[in-house]
Amino acid sequence: MDDYHQNMFRLVMEAGKSLNLLEEKEINAILEAIAKETESKMYYILAENQKDLQRMDTSNPKYDRLLLNEQRIMDIVKDIRNVASLPSPVGKILMQKTLPNGLNLSKITVPFGVIGIIYEARPNVSFDVFSLCLKSGNACILKGGSDARFSNEAIIDIIRNVLDENGVNPNVCTLLPNDRGATEELLNARDYVDLIIPRGGQELINYVRENSRIPVIETGAGVCHTYFHKEGDVKKGKDIVTNAKTRKVSVCNSLDCLVIDKDRLDDLHYLCEDLEKKDVIIYADKHAYEALFQYYSYDLLKKADEDSFGTEFLDYKMAVKTVSGIDQAIGHIATYSSKHSEAIISEDREAIRLFEKMVDAACIYANASTAFTDGAQFGLGAEIGISTQKMHARGPMALEELCTYKWIIEGNGQIR
Repeated sequence: MDDYHQNMFRLVMEAGKSLNLLEEKEINAILEAIAKETESKMYYILAENQKDLQRMDTSNPKYDRLLLNEQRIMDIVKDIRNVASLPSPVGKILMQKTLPNGLNLSKITVPFGVIGIIYEARPNVSFDVFSLCLKSGNACILKGGSDARFSNEAIIDIIRNVLDENGVNPNVCTLLPNDRGATEELLNARDYVDLIIPRGGQELINYVRENSRIPVIETGAGVCHTYFHKEGDVKKGKDIVTNAKTRKVSVCNSLDCLVIDKDRLDDLHYLCEDLEKKDVIIYADKHAYEALFQYYSYDLLKKADEDSFGTEFLDYKMAVKTVSGIDQAIGHIATYSSKHSEAIISEDREAIRLFEKMVDAACIYANASTAFTDGAQFGLGAEIGISTQKMHARGPMALEELCTYKWIIEGNGQIR
């Protein structure tokens, strides 16, 4: 590790220790100050964001992720205040007992320490990550994508100024330079960083997992399915499919594959009716293609190949797979799922129970859109990402998932 990055990481680690001494009311006051400053500096942030947007093709699916506007800034401000209003996750007693020898044991929640976040063109993540890290007592090292360079620099500048004004070492929130070398240094900073969280597409997540010497929680990549069961309500199905696919196509909870029971192929054109109005390209298997051929726009209907399944499109594109019953649907999802969010549309309670038991994913939906997989929607204030792993964190990660625990043992001279 070169001296420049080593010194930077050391400063973050040392600054992070001071967060243990902050009272919850002090942290909440800092978050409120950042919310106010973000609101007052809105047009400065938007001007910097415009510099980033000018460098990206508007047809790029990431463009919407990169875009900030007045409403999105106000939503960010609201999320910061939501985080401030939540109870602190630190210092919770998870277990307490007294041993026969008189030792008093307590298992309590504590911050990880220093968390490294590597993310792509989503400047709102800078606010989300910092808010959650500060509230949970963690310092953060941010490595944003080059596409959001100007936006991230403006945001972190605002945060650091507020920290400094409130007597907190600004190094608790540090933005790394926009080069791949900085990423490599971060992934090898095991003496200074406690946890790495990548937030982005599968390529980024694979790179981090394969190159990090620090524990990693994988988040972000979502290959999401919705299964329309033979007992599915067609009106619910249409609304859910349309919302899950088109509400926001560039996010990880958007629908990638509609799985439909062959007994309901006659309803497929109705289920997809509103998708055509949004110019969604459908990659349909043989049976689905035949069912849609006379109804769906010729320019938007394509024949599926093997690559159509298991793809996170992040675009106005969707695959359709025909199955013969729920067992085949569960099998298809097991083969192609990224274990993020999966849904079933059915009025059959037994089928729903089977789906919920047998499908392996962080979030399982029955008769609802996968678009709800989001920390704020789950009432968590905000999120640092959607974990698709099975460690201590799974699904939307917020304050509690940014804590580990330690044992406190108090005695009165006991020896072993």
